[in-house]
Amino acid sequence: MFSEKFLSGKCVWITGGGSGLGRAMAEACARHGANLILTGRRSDVLDQAASELLSFGNDVLVLPHDVRIYADVEQAVRKAIERFGRVDVLVNNAAGNFIVPAEELTINGWNAVVNIVLNGTFHYASLVGRHMIEKGGGSIVNIVATYAWASEPGVVHSASAKAGVLAMTRTLAAEWGRYAIRVNAIAPGAIRTEGTDRNLWTDEHQRERMIHRIPLGRFGRPEDVAYTLLFLISDYASYITGEVITVDGGGWLGKGTYEMIDVANP
Repeated sequence: MFSEKFLSGKCVWITGGGSGLGRAMAEACARHGANLILTGRRSDVLDQAASELLSFGNDVLVLPHDVRIYADVEQAVRKAIERFGRVDVLVNNAAGNFIVPAEELTINGWNAVVNIVLNGTFHYASLVGRHMIEKGGGSIVNIVATYAWASEPGVVHSASAKAGVLAMTRTLAAEWGRYAIRVNAIAPGAIRTEGTDRNLWTDEHQRERMIHRIPLGRFGRPEDVAYTLLFLISDYASYITGEVITVDGGGWLGKGTYEMIDVANP
């Protein structure tokens, strides 16, 4: 579908780019010619990802910092512009989540997730967005989740933050279209990574229950999200903005149907 180096000469910034979905999206962009900026809190993870991605022959800049701290994001943006002169694509992927009943969620737990997901996304969108306005355009893709609009017990903090990011996506798309900036979102469902195994589906029983609720009958792969990103930042999607593409195997659609089947056929 895509020409081999359709991102050649482009600069793609991925937050949380050292592992999981961020790492998969970074590799997809590198394979198609992009220079990369990878940010996150763990220098060792980012450095390892960068050393592997350099094999594709592109430049990779690593900027470890905390997305919750606005001044640190400002400094990172300055360094990125000094290095590449422009940012063509921003992928707001940095996130935090854990399963907890709402009545047991502490204010510290709430603030930790909301500050990363919602505030961190705004920090980047506002600062990189201003740069894109000056340069004449760009593409921003925010990673949300299907539970931003569909119920999912145990993630009230993350769901609330992701719903805010989805609203932000559509608002910025409406405001910044006149600057040739497209703002879209991807909503992954049950994508299996090391992080989700560690924090969300921690045993085989939980994984089996999750698969049972997905019409396509499997977990998603990180590359499923990466390919969707390539489409959204390509010219094939040049007339798409303010949209959210769900990548979940039909999970949020099929949940009620599968629960009814279980009742009818215990």
